Amino acid sequence: MIDAYYRVIEMLFPFSWAHYAFMKNALLAVIFASFLFALLGTLVVGKRMAFFSDVLGHSALTGIALGVILGMQEPFWVMLIFLVTLAILINLFKGLTQASSDTVLGVFFAITVSLGVVILSKGGGFNKFTGYLIGDILAISQADIYWLAGITIAVFGYWIFFGNNLVLISVDPVLARTRGIRVFWMETSFVIVLALVVAISIRLIGILMINSLLILPAAAARSLSNNVREYTLLSILISLISGIAGLILSFYLGTASGATIVLFCALLYLLAAFGAKLWRRR
Repeated sequence: MIDAYYRVIEMLFPFSWAHYAFMKNALLAVIFASFLFALLGTLVVGKRMAFFSDVLGHSALTGIALGVILGMQEPFWVMLIFLVTLAILINLFKGLTQASSDTVLGVFFAITVSLGVVILSKGGGFNKFTGYLIGDILAISQADIYWLAGITIAVFGYWIFFGNNLVLISVDPVLARTRGIRVFWMETSFVIVLALVVAISIRLIGILMINSLLILPAAAARSLSNNVREYTLLSILISLISGIAGLILSFYLGTASGATIVLFCALLYLLAAFGAKLWRRR
């Protein structure tokens, strides 16, 4: 299957970058990741959870630190369990205290990030973990691609079955309850899915980039769309264009792929935001 994909890429893109296996792998990963982040991003933006996803991304440092304490060479699974647990705790804490979301997230952000930095910096060993901050999608393996494809398919299925419920909850939680939707459990399931995606994507895109890729395509699409269908399709399109163009541009510029993709996303967001404003003035 991978060999057939390689041949198709070489036929469709007769350029120098398409001759390298690592670029072909990265392109396939970008396509899956763009679709995945676009779908989740529409819900994150719609539910005003931009800071929540940022907290999860940066709190991954603490998950990595716990893995190091436990003596693991690869702390991924500890980080994954930690992020899922943290997402559930934030949701529970917010419901029990009735405090504002910004306050709750600010508290957890301060605690988890500080704890992670303290542990990882002990003995001057923090430099070993900077790869998690910026990611390296060019180093993705075929096994990683299968993982990414699997999580993308799973999240798409989740979005098909529960997307409408989550949209209704973001618009009016009270109305959602009258329709028989269990708001707390629905929101808990969403934060778990978000935590899983953040954990799996960190090695590819980096802690510093994940929130940008979740927010920017969806924010750009929201300024241009008139309904949920347009919103979702535009978000996917913008995410794909940004991902593919940013990856190829980073090859020729010799820059970090994740950061270049984010800058391309930001450019499209600015064009969409100002373009929509000018259009409404007409």
